[in-house]
Amino acid sequence: MRRDGHGGGTVTGRTDERPRAAREVVVTGVGLAVPGLTLPDELLGAAREGGFDPRTGLTGREMRHKDRGSRLALRATEPALRDAGLYGEDGFRGDGDATAVLVSSNFGILDSVCAFTDIIARDTVTGLSPLGLPQTSSNVTAGAVAMRHGLRGPNITLCNGPTSGLDAVYWARGAIAAGRAETAVVIGVEPAGDAVTKLLGAPVLDGAVALVLESRTGAEARGARPRATIGGYARAADRATAVAAVTSGCAAGSPGLWLTEGEADGAGAPPSAEGLASGAKPFDLQARLGLCAGALGVLQCAAAVAHFDGGRDGAVLATAGRTGDDAVAALLLTDARDRPRSHG
Repeated sequence: MRRDGHGGGTVTGRTDERPRAAREVVVTGVGLAVPGLTLPDELLGAAREGGFDPRTGLTGREMRHKDRGSRLALRATEPALRDAGLYGEDGFRGDGDATAVLVSSNFGILDSVCAFTDIIARDTVTGLSPLGLPQTSSNVTAGAVAMRHGLRGPNITLCNGPTSGLDAVYWARGAIAAGRAETAVVIGVEPAGDAVTKLLGAPVLDGAVALVLESRTGAEARGARPRATIGGYARAADRATAVAAVTSGCAAGSPGLWLTEGEADGAGAPPSAEGLASGAKPFDLQARLGLCAGALGVLQCAAAVAHFDGGRDGAVLATAGRTGDDAVAALLLTDARDRPRSHG
């Protein structure tokens, strides 16, 4: 197996250099554990009856001694692997040694940490249960997914504010492009809880989304169907700079869909596309799902897959972060059914 060297790039204000054709990274699977939803196309349209219900969907013997974030992530990961053709009755069917797990969550273990702090304050450390201590690890969710499916590649958790989800997708793409992994499971998860609600003043998503990323050559070699291509990425101080970096001179054409988030002072309304993504229809997932935090960028990529699966035209631009945040990230995704082109 040939492994290429690490590709160059930047995450501040311009896209990384486009990978060579052999390094093109595509999405082959999507899984959701989002209240009320079942399939990715429901992110962009009406939900069907009988969607995911955390009250019943997070039970079972396999969920014992796991924190809520890990349980949500596990519920999203299996359908994503199955969607990619990497899961069957005998479990995971890929190369565990070459499969990475990247999790994005800004508040995933907050409730667990606060609960253990309360126990220590009341009973000292003698009141702690060793079975629950792993729930206070920042990487507990990524570890739980890796152990469940035997995924022994790089294992990373990102907690990076509003851009965290898109950052995780970009990091996964980099791991594959650099030959550190052949496949990556990218999970965005934000569990609800009293501590999170008290901190933010409102509940978060209480759900998870998972993507399976692979190199195009690897996916096609095993007969998988590439769904979306991960294109240019940028992280900048403002949205206009980040968007310009991934769309300027883009051979894929103007985006047909712009997945963004409303401004804090704009009643949740997405920003105007004028001067940023002219011609693209803005769509704010948080307007219908609530605060998604670290899961937002991964959910946006899942919605992009639904956009392409539905035969809609145009690339998809995803942006996370808004005025007043420490940074804004932008990621361009294109229809993987099109042959590779320069896309920023």
